[in-house]
Amino acid sequence: MLTHTAYGDSRLSLWLRVREFAVPPSMIETATVRRRAGDWAGACAAAGVDVDLDLRSVAGTHGRDLAARVRADLRHLAPDLLRWHMPRIAPDGLLRPGLTLTLAQYDGLGRAGDGPVHLVARTPPAWADAGQRIGLALWDGSRAGTARHPHPHPSRRYRLDLHRHLWDARRAGELRVRSGADRPVTDREPWGLEPPDLGLPDLVPPGPVTDREPPDLEPPDLVPPGSGCAIGRWAAEAAVLLGSLGSGDRSAGTFVVRLGGRRRLVLDLAGDDDGAAPATLRVAASLPKGGVSALPVLPDAATWVLPDLELLRAGLLAPDHLHPLVASALVPDHTPSGPPRPPDPAGAPRFVECRGARHRIGLVDGVLAPLDHAPEEIRREELLVALGGPPLPCLRAIDEAHRRPDCLTGVRERLDHGDTAGALAVVEGLLGPDALLRDGSLRDELEAAAARRIAYGLYRAGLVGPGRTPPRPDRRTTRHHRRHPRHATFLR
Repeated sequence: MLTHTAYGDSRLSLWLRVREFAVPPSMIETATVRRRAGDWAGACAAAGVDVDLDLRSVAGTHGRDLAARVRADLRHLAPDLLRWHMPRIAPDGLLRPGLTLTLAQYDGLGRAGDGPVHLVARTPPAWADAGQRIGLALWDGSRAGTARHPHPHPSRRYRLDLHRHLWDARRAGELRVRSGADRPVTDREPWGLEPPDLGLPDLVPPGPVTDREPPDLEPPDLVPPGSGCAIGRWAAEAAVLLGSLGSGDRSAGTFVVRLGGRRRLVLDLAGDDDGAAPATLRVAASLPKGGVSALPVLPDAATWVLPDLELLRAGLLAPDHLHPLVASALVPDHTPSGPPRPPDPAGAPRFVECRGARHRIGLVDGVLAPLDHAPEEIRREELLVALGGPPLPCLRAIDEAHRRPDCLTGVRERLDHGDTAGALAVVEGLLGPDALLRDGSLRDELEAAAARRIAYGLYRAGLVGPGRTPPRPDRRTTRHHRRHPRHATFLR
């Protein structure tokens, strides 16, 4: 139990940091305004999504009908909502690298082949993940234009075409039902799993059966409590998955649930012939020909409890801190409190205990400087420091702000998640827009971010490919010839 508690706390802490830094409010606001104005390409640019498709080329290759359907979906694409729900990895909560996931499928259309055409979102490989950019493209089964991506084929594990409410603004309200937020909160999710027809010896843990452990209980170690699995939604989501396979039967079938790197659970979805009773799940008694790999995989979005729902129920996140479309779906009766209170104005004086007095430091002519010392005294003290003497507490506080500021962790998180503008705003609010960065951890972070953006540019241009992957820059050793904060990061 302690292990599950520690894991749960760690997981919620990770998602809490992701919700704070990964999709900043300024990105959501800009992308929303542009989307509502009909500028879907501008919304994608605001949300850090690179569009790798041209609708005119799509019409010429796959036909006007398909191009019209793609255009309709793009007009309702909320790229900031897509970024909000994209799969992420520990320990930093960054986008899962090298991933291709399907947003929509267009069956029976096109001239390039018989298979469906996929609207896909792609993330670059880990060595080129600077800026946490997402690519938007069409995939028709060919390798054209995908040579530089490590996994161009859409993943079976991440299928947002079955969860359009995670990116389509028209269907965002479905999140409440699809996430289970409309169901009452219990101490543990209902299992809803029945034993297979071959009996229980292979499933029930060894030991005597007592009145408190009837033989028809499911094995408690199949899905441990507190693991974050949305077991109560598996039957309904399995029906959606099986219905998408083209068989037309949404009431029965076998599928696999991926519970971790090496854990798979094979289940049967069974329902009454007349459909009067709800479908039930049963642990599969046998595997089909081809084994587990031949079975459909329950999408990751349907396997786990929505992180936002966990954070809300744990009291760690307020509805105002959610994406607006997510908040309106999960907490429909919530009234937004209005725009957040603006932060303290940039350059507001800070106080330092200096030689028995309380002195101020603040921005003067765009540079952080002491406010309660005469210029002659500052020049004299700087000369003494150059000769090896101890600095004034005011000068020491300014030096610490340049090298290892208290906001360094927030700057690092923003840079890692691609919020370059937010990171630079924090730095400029602390040091001033005209400050010269000194050697230290802050400058190392900005320079490393600049080098990583160059690597991403090489990847996008196709100048670096398999077998020629550049090493990931080290924050501790990377140097850059620019010294001003706004020039220290490659912006475009």
